[in-house]
Amino acid sequence: MDLRFEKNRRKYESTARLLLLMAMDDIARDAIIRFGHSLGVGIYVTVEGLVLSTTKLRRIEEKMHEIAAQNLPIRQETWPVERAIAFFEEKGQMDTVELLRFQNGDTVSLTICDGYIDLLSGPTTEHTGDIDSFSLRLFYPGMVLILKSMSQVISQGAFKDRPKLMRAYSEFEDWARIQNCRNAADLNNIILSGAYKDFIRVSESIQSRALTSIAEEIADLGCRVVFIAGPSSSGKTTFANRLAIELKVSGRHPIPISLDNYYKNQVDIPIGENGKPDLECLESIDTELFNEQLLELLQGERVEIPLYSFYTKNREPEGKLVSIGERDVLIVEGIHGLNPAIGADVPSESKYRIYVGALTPLNLDNHNRLRATDIRLLRRLVRDARTRNTRIRETLDMWDDVKIGEIKYISPYMEEANVVFNTTLSYEIPVLKKYVTQMLSEVPDDSPHYSSIQRIRQFLDYFVEITDESDIPPISILREFIGGCTFYDNDR
Repeated sequence: MDLRFEKNRRKYESTARLLLLMAMDDIARDAIIRFGHSLGVGIYVTVEGLVLSTTKLRRIEEKMHEIAAQNLPIRQETWPVERAIAFFEEKGQMDTVELLRFQNGDTVSLTICDGYIDLLSGPTTEHTGDIDSFSLRLFYPGMVLILKSMSQVISQGAFKDRPKLMRAYSEFEDWARIQNCRNAADLNNIILSGAYKDFIRVSESIQSRALTSIAEEIADLGCRVVFIAGPSSSGKTTFANRLAIELKVSGRHPIPISLDNYYKNQVDIPIGENGKPDLECLESIDTELFNEQLLELLQGERVEIPLYSFYTKNREPEGKLVSIGERDVLIVEGIHGLNPAIGADVPSESKYRIYVGALTPLNLDNHNRLRATDIRLLRRLVRDARTRNTRIRETLDMWDDVKIGEIKYISPYMEEANVVFNTTLSYEIPVLKKYVTQMLSEVPDDSPHYSSIQRIRQFLDYFVEITDESDIPPISILREFIGGCTFYDNDR
């Protein structure tokens, strides 16, 4: 299975989840398993009703491999929704029951394997034996389902602890638990009760408080350079603008610099595996020039920063003259902002690195997590259509390459950041739904992206729309995608 393609990675993950659920159903049937967020090459999983230990995990893993070795067929079966609700009620999966109550339509597709029946979002492989490279690792208070085959696309290979990422998720989960919003059904109930306006305000306030805390830390440490990096559609641009405001409040003067302006001329850009210029790789950036000019700026010199044209794919003949004062802070945004090669010669006490990501602990139900990738794809689809007149097919055409670039050049350096900032807003999928649903209706059934479109449509069906956007602030990160953001002239 070629895991360079998103659809294959999803099949691999869904089948691995199925194997774990089947093993747990055999070993600890009464335990409640909840799949959480991605953690490098794995998925964080919590278990209620079973005290985990290395010995128990070894037994569960052995059972998973036993099921895989049997090469059991996996099939999909369509059930009436009411029958599915009755089945899961009897099974005690009340989170799934609540989810199905919001299901649009009269039927639902269930996954069946050797008598085990469950609602699993996304396709699986045809047989349990189609995957065999996985393992479990104790990761208190839960465990990690390690997807070893992801090493085909992730260069760092083995699983690594990611304490900063875990802290960001834990903070979000604590808030979600307090607000009683851990899955799609919880969010739908908040919307239908009419309490969503206050929910929006609280969500935005929590994010603003975190952003203020970062700005205060930068000012207190006296950092001169702030590097901001993150994957596509994480809201980096709006984050950078809001951080600039907070730094001004702290008495600092922010000066933005984009790493994109340091792209080499087209003739010097390395060619990727697809035969096209690879704008994602570090070698496409003139790292030597950037580091040289960065040091000159910090030493009080005036430099001419290059300006890159994505239209001509070359630098402009003239750049922009920049100099900084004692209270100025350079804000450097770019996908390679966390790479140690960027700003390598700047003393560590003078720089601050921020990973900006759309991270979410919100699930559909316990067995079906919402992937950060899906949230970012929804954002990208809406923004591309609104600001670039890009059709959904064009965005989906490039999505696999975008993901590979992130896996290779951004994710491995996440823990180099001083802090991980989560741009996800728990209410955003119900807002994005109305935009994306309209776009999906325009795609023909013979589209090469039909399976992706069906997957998007299916998980959106579980969410109730928010049509009133009046309580979304004009500087919200979500505004970068749906429009109405006061940072951008074209949104006014």
